[in-house]
Amino acid sequence: MSRDAFSHDPRTEPERDSHPSASPRNARVFGPSPDVEGQPAERDNGSSGERVHATQGKPETLDSPRARFLGKRAYFLRESEVQTLIEVGTFRAVAAQDLGRIGYDGDSERMEREIRRLRQQLLLTEKVVRGDRNKTVRLVALTKQGARLARSSGAVLEGLAIYHGFVKPLEAKHDADLYRLYHAHAERIKQAGGRVTGIILDYQLKRGVNRELAALTLGEQTDEARERIAHRYGLAFVDGKIPVPDMRIEYVTVDIEHRHAELELATRSYRPRALAERTKAGFSLCASREDASRLRRVMDEREITAEILSL
Repeated sequence: MSRDAFSHDPRTEPERDSHPSASPRNARVFGPSPDVEGQPAERDNGSSGERVHATQGKPETLDSPRARFLGKRAYFLRESEVQTLIEVGTFRAVAAQDLGRIGYDGDSERMEREIRRLRQQLLLTEKVVRGDRNKTVRLVALTKQGARLARSSGAVLEGLAIYHGFVKPLEAKHDADLYRLYHAHAERIKQAGGRVTGIILDYQLKRGVNRELAALTLGEQTDEARERIAHRYGLAFVDGKIPVPDMRIEYVTVDIEHRHAELELATRSYRPRALAERTKAGFSLCASREDASRLRRVMDEREITAEILSL
């Protein structure tokens, strides 16, 4: 997904007053650098934890609301509703249909009731955007209060960024697709005996890399210096640039080896050069079934060797 590489919107930032930086490199903010491709982001080197998502475990009748405070204001939430705030805030935007299927194990009626209560308390907001083939997609995102409450709940993994607000419709749809991509890949890791320990979105990675690039003096702006920065973030240096994946999933294998997967959600609009670059960077390419077929043909024609996983 190609967004405006260095566009800035305060709504894309993690909730700052309750999300302390996990790295000293996050102490300063500076402008964009043309040496990085991808999206604005923040790198939290401490992103880790047992899991990002916990299924709605308690039956609704046993999951009683209790008061949770932001300042002097009380919000009455079930445990499942707090988890929904975290789930949505992690990916910034989630399709309601996917949230019901994945987050609520298919119990869409319960999801609708809980979304309604969260909206009534001004913790969640909705938007309908255009999807594929002129269909519409209903998306949910946190409000600023919702992000603050999620972060203060004590249930957020250390270092996990929580976002609020919508961005451009196309970008919001892309963020929602990452939710499905994460769960599909996390399930593959689980089936292989592994365990997800963290998730880092492009926004987190990109921002940290940009900060270090901007800190280079004029005399330090060499390919060697850029490559060192890329390696510090576990990224590749390709043709003078630092490609940033849409999402990184950190996990532990069945043999207790720490690894990470770099995932790129490709669309039919991707040009061969972009596909080749991301393949060289070691990204796992993923696409919808319709887009995957077209992209495979393009890659075969250009002799680009890589597997494209269908969502």
